[in-house]
Amino acid sequence: MPESIFARVQRVLAASVEDAVAALERASGASLLRETIRQVARAADEVRAEQQAAADSIVEARRAQDKVRARIAELDEKARYALGRERDDLAGAAVSKQLDLDAELARLDRMQAEAAERAVKLDECAAALAQRKAQMEREVTAFEAAEQAGAPGSAAAQRDRKLQEKVDRAQETFDRVMAASGGVAAGRADVQEAEIDALRRDDAIEARLAAMRDAQARRAARPKRKNG
Repeated sequence: MPESIFARVQRVLAASVEDAVAALERASGASLLRETIRQVARAADEVRAEQQAAADSIVEARRAQDKVRARIAELDEKARYALGRERDDLAGAAVSKQLDLDAELARLDRMQAEAAERAVKLDECAAALAQRKAQMEREVTAFEAAEQAGAPGSAAAQRDRKLQEKVDRAQETFDRVMAASGGVAAGRADVQEAEIDALRRDDAIEARLAAMRDAQARRAARPKRKNG
């Protein structure tokens, strides 16, 4: 299964903490820190692409819903016409299709809700990555300046501790974001019984047809207005 964007971001940020600490313990620390910054930037690019995909999903779902609603209205008119011609079989078929489209509307609603929730989590990821990138850019600049100034070992150790505290705080923030996302929920187990579903569907079709018949009967019973 492909790694999710949230797992990739979490992995990049966790690695950046380890690399940042290890970098300050080696002579090549600055170059390793810069590579970590590049990794964070690449992860941010992925998040932006996922954000666009989530936004596109919402737009596409809304467009699809508009088409489905138009089709439901068309089928409603056809079902009423078939009832008027005493073709209950054709009216029932039209209503059956409407029920399928009702389910499609519900699915598109869920799709929009999931995409919106994903967009919120991606926004949080983007903010966490931006914070981490800015933090590490400051640290590499400070590290290089200290190296050029020939800071003594005690000062370097103090910088190490400060860096560890900062990256730990950033990691805690991101861990909270990841805990809130909790990963993508697994699909619900299908526990419906086919026979019960079929009975419920038949009842729904009959109820909708009965409502149409009742509406037509009320219209037919209305007294006609006399001209003049």
